[in-house]
Amino acid sequence: MFGLMNAIFPIMFITVVGIIIFSLVQGIITWNKNNQSPRLTVPVVVVAKRENITHHQHANAGDSSGAHGFHTTTSTSYYVTFQVESGDRIELCVSGTEYGMLVEGDTGRLTFQGTRYLSFER
Repeated sequence: MFGLMNAIFPIMFITVVGIIIFSLVQGIITWNKNNQSPRLTVPVVVVAKRENITHHQHANAGDSSGAHGFHTTTSTSYYVTFQVESGDRIELCVSGTEYGMLVEGDTGRLTFQGTRYLSFER
């Protein structure tokens, strides 16, 4: 039994560390790509809006068994799809304030850099 555990633990540890390193590298690559992209301002129409709501349960008092109960945290990400004159669509993550100010059918000028939303002017 202990021989099996001695083999599984290092594999799981290396897997978790590998996933963390992969996520960090992927984030740095996206950040760098956005910084290298030109800032563009183009005429657009807002064609769609969506929210992505995630819920996470955490055990109280650091007890993973949940003997002291759980608390839940909720996170919301906001996305807006813009359509440029050529018909191409771009979906960008925006802040909750920007999301609330935009309405489907709005026309204006979108400024963005890579996958980074910068502003929308009517």
